[in-house]
Amino acid sequence: MTPYTIVLADDHAMLRRGVRKIIEEMGDLRVVGEAGDGLELLELLKQKRPDLVILDISMPNLLGLEAARKIKESYPGIKVLLLTMHKKKDFLQQGLEAGVDGFLVKEDADTELVKAVQTIRQGGKFFSPLLSGCLADLAFGKGKSDPLSRREREIAKLLAEGKSNKEIASLLCISVYTVRRHRDNIMRKLHLKSLADVVRYALEQGYTSVDS
Repeated sequence: MTPYTIVLADDHAMLRRGVRKIIEEMGDLRVVGEAGDGLELLELLKQKRPDLVILDISMPNLLGLEAARKIKESYPGIKVLLLTMHKKKDFLQQGLEAGVDGFLVKEDADTELVKAVQTIRQGGKFFSPLLSGCLADLAFGKGKSDPLSRREREIAKLLAEGKSNKEIASLLCISVYTVRRHRDNIMRKLHLKSLADVVRYALEQGYTSVDS
């Protein structure tokens, strides 16, 4: 049987090792590459064309959701399983809009990972049992939506990671002026008064994490 190939993308090497161990216990699953951030993942995919990418939602340099969107645009045949520590309706909705094939909450990974991979491999969609409340909220239109646009979320994340306006402009291939304009829009929409407030908001929303 031809192995089902997988690329792992998470900034925590220990978590990648744990996921790899679970996967490699299955004889017909094979990890063919690993990446520590979203930009590294996109470069890796130029060389590797796996069947599935298991992707952390909170990645350095490029949000996991944005990386997922780029994967689906450039490599529509590659399946994407988002791995997250967050149980938030906004992430679920944004992931579905990006076309991902599943969501696995990290605390479910030891018991649900193989089931998630096999479900997606067979053409299905997988959602962690812990996300049942979020799914219900989406079905009935409940819950508060994130007021920021996709680009604003990305910039808020990079600001929270300590990137300067110039570094953000370089990473996103936009001008410093555009970065400043997005930053001003973020603060206006959220009624924030300082960069520290933007960082706090990004952390609270799970765009990034303190230890990532």
